[in-house]
Amino acid sequence: MATQKLYVGAKLRSIRTGVGLTQKDFAAKLGISLPYLNQMENNNRPLSTAVLMGLAQDFGVDVTELSASDADRIVSDMREALADPLFAEVTPALADLRLAASNAPTLARAFLELHRAYRQTHERLASLDEALGQQSSATPSPWEEVRDFFHYTDNYIDAVDRAAERFATRATGDLAAHTQAVLADMGITIRMAAGDGVRSYVPEAKVLTLSPQAAPETQRFQLLHQYALLGQQQLIEATLDLARFQSDTAREIARIGMANYFAGAVLMPYGRFAEAATETRHDLERMAISFGASIEQIAHRLSTLQRPGAKGIPFFFARVDQAGTVTKRHSATRLQFARFGGACPLWNVHQAFETPGRFLRQLAETPDGARYVILARDVSKSGGAWARPTRRYAVSLGCEVRHAGSLVYADGLDLDRDTAFQPIGISCRICERPNCHQRAVPPLERQLVVDPNRRGTLPYQVAQ
Repeated sequence: MATQKLYVGAKLRSIRTGVGLTQKDFAAKLGISLPYLNQMENNNRPLSTAVLMGLAQDFGVDVTELSASDADRIVSDMREALADPLFAEVTPALADLRLAASNAPTLARAFLELHRAYRQTHERLASLDEALGQQSSATPSPWEEVRDFFHYTDNYIDAVDRAAERFATRATGDLAAHTQAVLADMGITIRMAAGDGVRSYVPEAKVLTLSPQAAPETQRFQLLHQYALLGQQQLIEATLDLARFQSDTAREIARIGMANYFAGAVLMPYGRFAEAATETRHDLERMAISFGASIEQIAHRLSTLQRPGAKGIPFFFARVDQAGTVTKRHSATRLQFARFGGACPLWNVHQAFETPGRFLRQLAETPDGARYVILARDVSKSGGAWARPTRRYAVSLGCEVRHAGSLVYADGLDLDRDTAFQPIGISCRICERPNCHQRAVPPLERQLVVDPNRRGTLPYQVAQ
């Protein structure tokens, strides 16, 4: 396989301006000509090996960070936004989208924000919801705003992650007991009592109540969550300030997300977790037992191992409900999830509901030719008592097939046989496969042929 060329002009320009050098001085330090540097900064040429070495040696740049992952995500998001019928008469070529994502990422994200505002306004009008109609149409959904924040940080918050690792290192003995002792030193009273939820905290009385019906690992997580809100308040607030959310609601949602992030990172400290992942070849069950975590928590944590200089295997992670809606998502791979609607029905994650308690394996290929090893399992959650509803979810974890040797789940799979890889997509509107038997709507950028005298799998044909 040919090495992927790096067109990262915006990042190269950011490095240069960050050290306060002109193009002329920067080119001289890298030992290249001024025109050559100018061409690279404008994405007319890819980064050369000599430039990569110069960036690492002379400027201390971690070259593993010079990837087009952000651009790939933006391109995927723009293609899905452009699938909106609003743009039926104006469909930019894929090359134009890649150029915009690489050279003008801020403008591209502004376009996505504008489309999201339009979509929300359109939905308000369609539903005739007066309450929502009174809100500003330019304000994004707080939930979507927070989701995109984590999406574009690779779901890795360095300062919070390292603070959690330090907390875990200081813990002696049982982690739950240690956390209770820390909270007690802060004047917090902890009691066990049944209620409507698993955790409640009364700030005025400094009383934290946990449900005795919750599993021990849940109680431990909630203890850490509460400590994060109180003991790491300054760090979390500083991180939220940098995010610059557009609404107080988004900030509150993100605060909960940060506390959850901290709790998960304490339970699964970065260094020790990364070592265990390598040693077990990413065996989720062994790691769940070792860290006292759930399968979902382990899978989610694997997708966050993006610390500069100590990255793990780039995974994608998703959780879906029975309707196929993606309720959690993150991707450190080229594969990106649909921002709106359900996931591709050909993914094995949908079959996981039919086989509770079992791991399903899948070899899959996306329309861009990338091949993946995908793991899926149901993670349904009991209501904790008779007649209480069970929350049914399934999780999907996958990586590119070139990392298969590091996965115990890839053992025995026929990685060399082309037909072993099942064609999958992201969403129908941006999937260009012409003959998919599960296609729901026509693909973007393809002409349709409708013949009333002929009926195949679909009521139309997609022109090649």
